[in-house]
Amino acid sequence: MTCNLVVLASGRGSNLKAILNAIEEGKINANVKLVLSNKKNAGALEIAKNKGIKAKFFDPSFFETRRGYDIYISEIIKKENPDLVVLAGYMRILSDEFIDTFEGKLVNIHPSLIPAFQGIKAQKQALEYGAKITGATVHFVTKELDNGPIIIQGVVPILPDDTEESLSKRILEIEHRIYPQAIKWFCDKRLKIEGRKVIVEGAKYGSLPINPSLEDF
Repeated sequence: MTCNLVVLASGRGSNLKAILNAIEEGKINANVKLVLSNKKNAGALEIAKNKGIKAKFFDPSFFETRRGYDIYISEIIKKENPDLVVLAGYMRILSDEFIDTFEGKLVNIHPSLIPAFQGIKAQKQALEYGAKITGATVHFVTKELDNGPIIIQGVVPILPDDTEESLSKRILEIEHRIYPQAIKWFCDKRLKIEGRKVIVEGAKYGSLPINPSLEDF
């Protein structure tokens, strides 16, 4: 059965592109029904349009509150009957109402090894802290920012001469592999959530730099 996805994005859409490539290659049995953005000129909207996918921009400034905006877009999203709502560089903090609406089928990718360096500019935070490793995390979204149950993590070493730009680029390379993998596992109904713990049934655990190990990417 095909997995219906709705993607929320604010930026250039590199993770969206990686997901769409995986679908086109037959690695994920899924269909992106809608790409929605809070930024009019988001590259993700252009990527969606070029693929013939519905792409919609909704201006948050038209709404008096974040809650009002989220309630509105949640109604738009629900019409697509999504199995999974994917945050792919969506740069807005979600309201509790939105999270409640899609609880258990709302995922995000964050450019650090959660719980380290949560919030914005995680790469800069890691550099300024003097960390020796960082990475990327795919997790379910909860009301606590960047702190939901973790599906998969990938480790990226920090080099002495790294800049925020160079580190971000290497983290993105990992993101483009682990996010499609996590979505595939979800669509294949292999994710089992037990409190804070997410188990991928049948996956291989214990290897680095990515745990659990990639199977398809």
